[in-house]
Amino acid sequence: MAQDSTRIYVPLGGNAWVESADTEKIGESGLTHWQSQKARITSYVRLAKSGKVKVFLDGEMTEGSTIKTTIGRKTITQTFDQADISTPYLGEWQIDRAGYLKIELSDLKKQAEAFGQVRGLILEGSAVDDSAAFVRNNEGNYFYWGRRGPSVHLNYHTDPLAEIEWFYNEVTVPEGQDVLGSYFMANGFAEGYFGMQVNSDTERRVLFSVWSPFKTDDPKSIPESQRITLLKRGKGVYAGEFGNEGAGGQSYLKYSWRAGQTYRFLLRGQPSGDSTTTYTAYFFAPEAGDWQLIASFKRPKTSTHLKRLHSFLENFLPETGNVSRRVYFGNQWVYTTSGGWTSLTKAKFTADATARKGYRLDYSGGVENGQFYLKNCGFFDEHTTIGQEFQIKSHDNQRPGIDFSNLPSH
Repeated sequence: MAQDSTRIYVPLGGNAWVESADTEKIGESGLTHWQSQKARITSYVRLAKSGKVKVFLDGEMTEGSTIKTTIGRKTITQTFDQADISTPYLGEWQIDRAGYLKIELSDLKKQAEAFGQVRGLILEGSAVDDSAAFVRNNEGNYFYWGRRGPSVHLNYHTDPLAEIEWFYNEVTVPEGQDVLGSYFMANGFAEGYFGMQVNSDTERRVLFSVWSPFKTDDPKSIPESQRITLLKRGKGVYAGEFGNEGAGGQSYLKYSWRAGQTYRFLLRGQPSGDSTTTYTAYFFAPEAGDWQLIASFKRPKTSTHLKRLHSFLENFLPETGNVSRRVYFGNQWVYTTSGGWTSLTKAKFTADATARKGYRLDYSGGVENGQFYLKNCGFFDEHTTIGQEFQIKSHDNQRPGIDFSNLPSH
C-alpha cells in the first residue's frame, strides 16, 4: 500500500486510556497485555483539517484475534492472521471537520490467552499533517503530564494595588463537573496555594500549602532554617510536609463539599518584620454557616504581602485526563493595609507547558454570568488563546462582610 506524504506516530503511552476494564492499564510502552474482552482502548489526536485518515496499528496481535476499530460512526472489523503481525492496516475513514479524533479499539474474540499488545497508532492521509496535536514522545515525562491534561490559570490584575493583606474568592463547581483528580485552586499567591480537591470516590479535601524558599522536590532535604513552620491549625485539619512539585508545608481538611454549591476562601499574608511572613487560610462552607481556620504557616526568608494572585484548575490523576471538568471563580476582592476592599475585575488566561507545547489543546477560560471560568481535559475542540485577558463588572453590592477580629484562631 502506498504511503501518504505525511505520517504521524501516536504512542498510546501518552494519548490513550483503557475503559471498561480493571486489569488493563496504559504504561509507557502502551498496552502490553490486552486480555479482557471488555476493554476498550480510546486514543485521541487533534487534526487541523478534514480529509481522509488511514490507520495502522503498531503492536503484535495474536493469530485469530478479531478487533473493531471505531472512528465516529464508522466501525471496521479486522481478524489477524499470521501475515498481519507487523503494523497491520486497520482501515480508512473520512474526517469531515478539524478537531479531536477519538480512535477506539475493542475486541470481539481471541483464540489465545491475550489479544496481544499495542504500542501506538500510525496515521496518514489527506487529513494528517505536522500540525496535528498529541503527545509525541516521553521526553520530560510527558506521557505522564500529557495524560493528566493541561492545567489552566487565571492571573488577577492587581498592579495598581500595594500591600495586599487579604484575598477573598468564591468557587462553584457545577454539578457533574467534580471529576476525580480535580484541584479547583481558589487563592493562589507567589508562595503557595489554597483550594479544594476531589481525592477519591469517598474523600474530598480543602488544601492549603506554602512552598519553602529552598528549591527542592524533597522536603527532607530542606535546611532547618528554611523550613515552613506551622503556627496553628483548625479543628480536624491535618498538617505536615509535601514534595514532588516543590516542597514545603501542607495542610488539609477532609470535607465533603458538594458540586453546585458556592464556597468561600479567605487568605491573609502578613510580614512579621523579622524576615518571615505568616500566611493564614480560612474556609467558609454554607453548610456550616461560619468561617473555619485551615492553618497558619510561617515562611522564612520572606517579607512580603500577597502578590501574584491567581486561581487554577488542574487534574492530578492521569487516569481521568480524558474527562472534562469546569469551575467558576467569582466575586474576587482584596483588602490592603491602607484599609478598604477593592474588587478584582481583570484576569489573564495562561496554561502550563503541556498546553504551550501543543500536546493538549483541550483547555479554555472566559467569563460567564459575571464570573470567570476555567475548563480543561476531555478532548473538547474549542480552546482559548493563551495570554487572553478577561474582564467582569465589579460586584460592589457583594463586598465581603468579614469582621477580621472575629475569625477563628483554632
